[in-house]
Amino acid sequence: MKIILTFTLLMIPGVVSSISVTGYSGGGVTITCKYDEGYTAYEKYFCKGQWSYCTDQIKTDEKDKWVHSGRFSLYDDTRSAVFNVTIRHLREQDSDTYWCGTERVGYDFHTEVNLKVIRDQPIRSVRGYSGGNVIINFKYEKQEASHLINVCKTGGQCFTVINTNRAAGWEQDGRFSVQDDRSAGLLRVFIRDLNENDSGEYQITVKVSEEYSFFSEFNLIIRDDDCCVKSISLSAAAGGSVNISCKYPQSHISDVKFLCWRSGADLCAEETSVKESRRWSPEGKIQLYDDREEQLLTGSISHVTEQDSEYWCGVQSDQGHKSFITRVLVNVTDFPETTSSSSSSSSSSSSVKSQHLRMCIK
Repeated sequence: MKIILTFTLLMIPGVVSSISVTGYSGGGVTITCKYDEGYTAYEKYFCKGQWSYCTDQIKTDEKDKWVHSGRFSLYDDTRSAVFNVTIRHLREQDSDTYWCGTERVGYDFHTEVNLKVIRDQPIRSVRGYSGGNVIINFKYEKQEASHLINVCKTGGQCFTVINTNRAAGWEQDGRFSVQDDRSAGLLRVFIRDLNENDSGEYQITVKVSEEYSFFSEFNLIIRDDDCCVKSISLSAAAGGSVNISCKYPQSHISDVKFLCWRSGADLCAEETSVKESRRWSPEGKIQLYDDREEQLLTGSISHVTEQDSEYWCGVQSDQGHKSFITRVLVNVTDFPETTSSSSSSSSSSSSVKSQHLRMCIK
């Protein structure tokens, strides 16, 4: 029953005038509705539309257990005198006014919930490879920045990040790391040393306030592809150049390819990418060439120093997720190259580039 005198609203114990909630299409939100401790035995509901004629989306008298109705779930936590409502698979048309209600004879305790669903490209699935790493990107509105982020595998481990400032540093827990770049509104989840047991459903949850949180769910698929070696070891003299060559799976032919330099905790301290087949990346310390017919990423790293000890060859999806496939370890000697060896190295690099250019001309 939803009968109430408007002028008595603010005098009813436990009533919150309104909650503003932001969600993202394809994801979900969890809303926390408070009620007076004396009303734990009453039915709880969540309805949509104007208060006088709102339509129940879910309603139950069950206590301390989840009840489900389509995309809506409700949990009445009688110990805390709150009930939680979760909405999954959000759509833009879900943007509307909702009400948390506790049904009583005469009038209902209720809280207004204003839900805004922002269009987003949901994370459906992310591919990674055994022995490699993966970075998953999740964008959110800057004003929704939170201090508490959870990354959980269904039925498995959870990783919690408490962010106390706007710095974009990485927080690490074993093989999991999370970077919350609050100034850019971008959350990155990094998982290293992947194995097939990491495959499964994951949920990223951002707690905005005590009143609500939003989340995104995705499927992580880990494969062991025979096409690609997991690690390559090369040698180079300080100041010289070194050539690399990495195979990648056929399923990534049209994806962007990259070579990433890792320095300490920086997962990608420097990165070069190539977006087109059989065309060199712009001039620089790292030059790359993607031969999609051969499924081969080749390139050259110049002016090698002792810091150039670890690189990763990888692919980037259209959503920006990165899969690190092959680790490239470079053993840098302390001896500078002689004129002849320097010329040889330079000639070798030019030879690789010229060979690909001749293939393009054909």
